[in-house]
Amino acid sequence: MKSLYDFIVKPLGKEYSNEINIDDKSLVLNTKIESFKSVNNLAIVVQTPQAYNTSIEKGDIIVMHHNVFRTFYDMKGKRKKSRSFFYDNLYFCQIDQIYLYKKNKAWKSFGDRCFIMPLKNDNYLTADKERKLIGILKIGNSSLEALGINEGDVVGYTPNGEWEFIIDDQRLYCMKSNDIVIKYEYEGNEAEYNPSWAHSGRGIN
Repeated sequence: MKSLYDFIVKPLGKEYSNEINIDDKSLVLNTKIESFKSVNNLAIVVQTPQAYNTSIEKGDIIVMHHNVFRTFYDMKGKRKKSRSFFYDNLYFCQIDQIYLYKKNKAWKSFGDRCFIMPLKNDNYLTADKERKLIGILKIGNSSLEALGINEGDVVGYTPNGEWEFIIDDQRLYCMKSNDIVIKYEYEGNEAEYNPSWAHSGRGIN
């Protein structure tokens, strides 16, 4: 079984990651299927597409778009599987729906994307807890490295191009490489901002 253009994946866990464990009890965070924040975006690659030769291999763990597993209600109010559903516990995932994959216990970006950790706002005159449009490059790629921008650098990025992800209990912003517009000099007092709710156990190690 091999798809021509799509990856075939299965959920790492359940389709929805709306529960956390506290001691010996399970707490449901959200019961609404409409909320994309409760949809699991972690999957295991069952088969790679025949038309593409990528660095992602069978058995790799990927971070992908939430719509792959997202269920919906039809016109009659009946709950339906995602439109990416194949059969049993398998789903189709398009190549542009993949953002990260794990190789040798390390996350690698995919599709010319990168991931940024925002910086803590040390201006006590504002209610904003994080600084706007600036952060530390946590997961880079070869395009940025060619420009001398490496993981750990402080960078600035354009507005409205970032998507929020929880990776290893860290809230990171995903964006395209060309959304990075400036590299700042590292001053040594930059503090990362990671909200407490990101440590809910919904990420993956």
